[in-house]
Amino acid sequence: MIIPLTEIFCEVDDFYRTLESTPPPALLPSGDTVNPPMIMPPCTLSPSEMMTLVIAFHLSHYRTFKHFYAHVQEYWRAEFPGLVSYPRFVALQPYLLIPLCAYLNRRKGSVTGIAFIDSTSLAVCHNRRIHSHRVFKKLAKRGKNSVGWFYGFKLHLIVNDRGELLAIKLTPANVDDREPVPEMTRDLWGKLFGDKGYISQKLFDLLFDQSLQLITKIKKNMKNKLMPLLDKLLLRKRAIIETVNDQLKNISQIEHTRHRSMAGFMLNLLGGLIAYTYQDKKPSLHLDIATPQALPIVI
Repeated sequence: MIIPLTEIFCEVDDFYRTLESTPPPALLPSGDTVNPPMIMPPCTLSPSEMMTLVIAFHLSHYRTFKHFYAHVQEYWRAEFPGLVSYPRFVALQPYLLIPLCAYLNRRKGSVTGIAFIDSTSLAVCHNRRIHSHRVFKKLAKRGKNSVGWFYGFKLHLIVNDRGELLAIKLTPANVDDREPVPEMTRDLWGKLFGDKGYISQKLFDLLFDQSLQLITKIKKNMKNKLMPLLDKLLLRKRAIIETVNDQLKNISQIEHTRHRSMAGFMLNLLGGLIAYTYQDKKPSLHLDIATPQALPIVI
């Protein structure tokens, strides 16, 4: 994939200028002796350029940011004349957390009435090293997925039928998949398709009250229910979100076990998610449903 460097920088720079002119009051410290976390120390490389490099890394074929930055230093000097050393860039990266979070929220897709929900594991170390792991000792937890046990976090995602991100939430690995659903679906309507892990009558009733119908397959010990043909066909297409998870892990590289801080972990995750939104070919069902009336809620 050809990295749209100019496009990314222009959009990021326009966004950062707007964010910088109106900083959220809740993020300002109580005293005046400490700089806000989003105000970067003086640097020859602008925050917009740094954000662009973080995003571009996840669109490249490099597996480590250090090797990618060496490529930037050798071949992208003209595009980034104020380039700093690699240690200096790493030291300044934590100041990008708030702008990247806000920019990811800007890059979310539009609600189409069809959404798919799933969670994917983000392991931070091998199971044999859990007892000696220190970086995420108080944050990561043990969890289990279809493959087996892992130690780390869960990334909960909701995407539309075009493969665009609608909602994202990060939790420890031991959190039930159904727990973050109410918060993630506040602005959604239509139909939400998930796997058997989301079966819950209480959750179904809660979402139904906000015009969102939760549709899942049934377990073997459950009574069979009639389902509209459209719902049955769309439920078979739930693999679209599995494809999104696969691209996030293997192309955007949101999962690896080389993190040395929580800030580095979050930067890697945010950069990968934003980079995914810039992909030309996202998994899509190629549907064209523009109105809620096209998606009747049927029980």
